[in-house]
Amino acid sequence: MFNETPSPVLLQPETLAPAVELLTRLREQLDRQLLGRSELHGLVLVAILSRGHLLLEGVPGVGKTALVKALAQLLHLDFKRVQFTPDLMPGDILGTHILQETAEGRREMVFRPGPVFTNLLLADEINRASPKTQSALLEAMQERAVTLLGTTRPLPEPFFVLASQNPIELEGTYPLPEAQLDRFLFKLVVSTVEVDVLERIISTRRHGTPPPPTWSMSSDELRLLFSIVDRIYLPRPVSRYVARLVAATHARAAEAPLIVRSYVAHGASPRAAIAIAEAARAYALLAGRPTVGFEDVKAVAAPVLNHRLILNYKARLDQVDAFAVIRDLLATLEETGLNLPADMKIREVHHG
Repeated sequence: MFNETPSPVLLQPETLAPAVELLTRLREQLDRQLLGRSELHGLVLVAILSRGHLLLEGVPGVGKTALVKALAQLLHLDFKRVQFTPDLMPGDILGTHILQETAEGRREMVFRPGPVFTNLLLADEINRASPKTQSALLEAMQERAVTLLGTTRPLPEPFFVLASQNPIELEGTYPLPEAQLDRFLFKLVVSTVEVDVLERIISTRRHGTPPPPTWSMSSDELRLLFSIVDRIYLPRPVSRYVARLVAATHARAAEAPLIVRSYVAHGASPRAAIAIAEAARAYALLAGRPTVGFEDVKAVAAPVLNHRLILNYKARLDQVDAFAVIRDLLATLEETGLNLPADMKIREVHHG
């Protein structure tokens, strides 16, 4: 006798609609604050809904810091900014114990929390700090807690690390280790804007100052969004596709395409599969769907995988980057896993 899996209870339109409306208003406010970034703002909101950390890569002046500040303001989150420099110490982020005299005249060690004890931590130019200081964030990012002198202290909920780095200026920088890169849900490339957007910025914003927001989200509304995204249904065929997609990033996998076998030295970890599944749920909610589809997985695959693939020397010689590998992988991997011949697919389309 087999145990049947109960049918999922899909979100009803009356439950889904308020969450979609909140996200629409939030995205409109971000679009109003930072012009010409609507697609980027959508992915940032997906990262927030997934309770994931975010790495923003771009040259100075493209609005990375402004984006994080606007997000904290719109979500009513406690916000701290740390400028990462080579002389920054772990205690400057996590906090330190200081010797303090009590009212009774005794001296005791008292913990003074660092800026990591916040809801949203902006790690500005994170690759300028030493590896020792960078590693201080590992426990905070993974466990949402900080352990010092044997005492573990939980961080506020929710907790996000939004880090920025400059891909051009590499002098005096320390590349992030793979273990830390893997803790970031997304790596998003923040590029320059088009001419029309630049004209709007210089015509409507003196000194580049954005207008104040006309609306912000309450903490209860943010908790509502978290609860709704947790109820977005991930069908078995889609979860199987996510697993196959991540497995195919490894050169020895049965479904690895030629580009992976040629250029990828190390593929993505199981954490990447979890990240894609959670981000796909959030992307489906942003689109107003109660169920995750293959298109949601494809929309979040590149931000999840681009910083997790380690390419070999041949990729550098042939000028192949991670985005090219991911594009080819998504185009090659059959969604259903049936691997039907091309002529059979055509017949199915005509007779469907």
